[in-house]
Amino acid sequence: MRAVVQDVYGPPEVLRVEESERPVPGPGEVLLKVHAAGVDQGVWHLLTGRPHLLRALGFGLRAPKARTPGQDAAGRVTAVGPGVSALRPGDEVYGTCTGAFAEYARARADRLAPRPARLTAEQAAAVPVSACTALQALRDRGRLAPGQSVLVLGAAGGVGSYAVQLAKALGAGRVTGTCRPAKADLVRFLGADEVLDHTREDPVDGSRRHDLIVDTGGNRPIGRLRRALTPRGTLVIVGGEGEGRWTGGTGRQLRAQLLSPFVRHRLCGLAATPRAADLVTLAELIDSGAVTPAVDRSYALDEVPEAIRHLRSGAVRGKLVIRI
Repeated sequence: MRAVVQDVYGPPEVLRVEESERPVPGPGEVLLKVHAAGVDQGVWHLLTGRPHLLRALGFGLRAPKARTPGQDAAGRVTAVGPGVSALRPGDEVYGTCTGAFAEYARARADRLAPRPARLTAEQAAAVPVSACTALQALRDRGRLAPGQSVLVLGAAGGVGSYAVQLAKALGAGRVTGTCRPAKADLVRFLGADEVLDHTREDPVDGSRRHDLIVDTGGNRPIGRLRRALTPRGTLVIVGGEGEGRWTGGTGRQLRAQLLSPFVRHRLCGLAATPRAADLVTLAELIDSGAVTPAVDRSYALDEVPEAIRHLRSGAVRGKLVIRI
């Protein structure tokens, strides 16, 4: 099979396409014929090995353990491993896998679900990691209640584009999203009641208060974020950049959780895990029309380095997808 591979951590230029052996599914796994794969910030972090904390967490100290990057995938089950009964060869599914930037990939059966009926494979590949993260941030960590106000920082990105739609679907009374001016029309289309240009105004200056803030990738200090919360409001940090090469955005998450017991606000970090049950919930919302993937553009397998460079430029509206 053709697959994107890397032997060292580094910039997108370390990636190449080569012929590789087709993987074999183990217990609890299936083999996917990958039709499309999603690109998110996690791909870049695992490509570069930054922050270095990732290496210590088991992704490979000096070189990546997984030679083929990519997690989000939509495809067809071609074989099942021992102990798999819920899926059969021929099933069209979406979810996460090991090495999605390839023609075939292994995937845990409990991290896959039937592909939403109204989506193409390319659209479905844009859903799993980002949409599951947004759902868990709002529902599980944020405990969003009907009628509450929500602020989504980074509303035009992968997680943010789903957070805006899911907040409305879960009954939020008012949803405010922040983005660059060029992306404002997308955020309005996704359902935001108010769109703020974060290049011209500070969305957390305290002039507006929100019951729930979902920070999808900024680097604002926790103290500043708290200024924009109601007295019993909740902050969920699901990403972040900066803060050095060792901890990256995880530093803010850890500090938030340590501070939370001592203040009135609930301050949470989130490292989301896509689960079949959440993928089923998302498929229902998608097929009902409440949620729609925002796909900026798609790339061929040979163009993965270009896709990652575009992702890091900050110009992406929604998600990027790899056609396979």
